[in-house]
Amino acid sequence: MTGRRRATIRTTHDDPELVARALCPDNTAEMETDVAEDETAVVTRIERETTGGLHSTVDDYVVNLEVAVAVAQSARNEQGEHPADTGTVSDTDTTHDTQ
Repeated sequence: MTGRRRATIRTTHDDPELVARALCPDNTAEMETDVAEDETAVVTRIERETTGGLHSTVDDYVVNLEVAVAVAQSARNEQGEHPADTGTVSDTDTTHDTQ
């Protein structure tokens, strides 16, 4: 049987940009992950030669998605406790040794 198998997975998130960024490094050449135009969802398109290959890739993607969502949630919780705007950042060590 010829032809390619395709799946499109659309999931909504509070911070779809963060989730998409977390997912992209794990994408294969046969996958593409974007934020939807309405900016409320992550859309991933997968295309494989075989049904078994598509199934395996979708399974792997779902595991990666669960991890990405957990990381995004953890980052959001941590961010809430420690705001990122901490003022000016310097590459110079401002501690002084008085010995």
